[in-house]
Amino acid sequence: MTVTREDFEEAIAAYWGVKETQNQLSAVREKVGAGIAGSVRGGKHFDAIATLLAKFFVEAGYPSGSIRVTVSQGLELPGYYRPQKRWDIIVAYGNVLVAAFELKALGGPSFGNNYNNRVEEALGSAVDFRRAVLVDSYLGEKPWLGYFFIMQDELGSRSEVRLNKGAFPVETIWQGASYQKRFAIFCERLMAENLYDAVCYVTSSAHNPRPVELVESLDWRHFSAAINARITYLSELGIPGDSGALSI
Repeated sequence: MTVTREDFEEAIAAYWGVKETQNQLSAVREKVGAGIAGSVRGGKHFDAIATLLAKFFVEAGYPSGSIRVTVSQGLELPGYYRPQKRWDIIVAYGNVLVAAFELKALGGPSFGNNYNNRVEEALGSAVDFRRAVLVDSYLGEKPWLGYFFIMQDELGSRSEVRLNKGAFPVETIWQGASYQKRFAIFCERLMAENLYDAVCYVTSSAHNPRPVELVESLDWRHFSAAINARITYLSELGIPGDSGALSI
């Protein structure tokens, strides 16, 4: 099995509770424990997407114990400005942090209430993590971070957002930008600053769950290619190996 575009669209639909993912994903879910009690993802909305991402590593031969998707499995990673931060998915093999993923969403009707929170969360998590890498909290191969974000598609997220009067002028790129556009800019800059190694940003809704990818470099094709590139890179280094190394 490979992770397909159809898998991706099914997982987005499942996020909205529209339908279940394909039957083939159930085996992956059972293997890594996605969706069982203790999941960190509120309301289990992200379970299908967590299962989808886990499938990349299951198919690459990573042992089930190295793929963590629930709180009981241990989802905390060392930080620098704080002792630990809980991520949504961790793949760890031996002393190598193969990948860590953050799964987030922003919905209406009042998008402004949580927009800044989402920005600050993503920035804070990445900066904290990258600084921890510099003080050798991760001694294996260079760690890899992925960020997956769903913006609810409705009038409130598509409409122009008025900027408040401030002490200094705002960068022109933000003028007239909707929340959808603002987050696209934000995600592009996360990648430009190398805060995350891959970002997938889509808009979608329960009424029309088919994902819309506003920025090509942030679409599913690029995101899945980046995951596969990470897997291929480590494979060339013998990870995962035949020794059955325990995950950290």
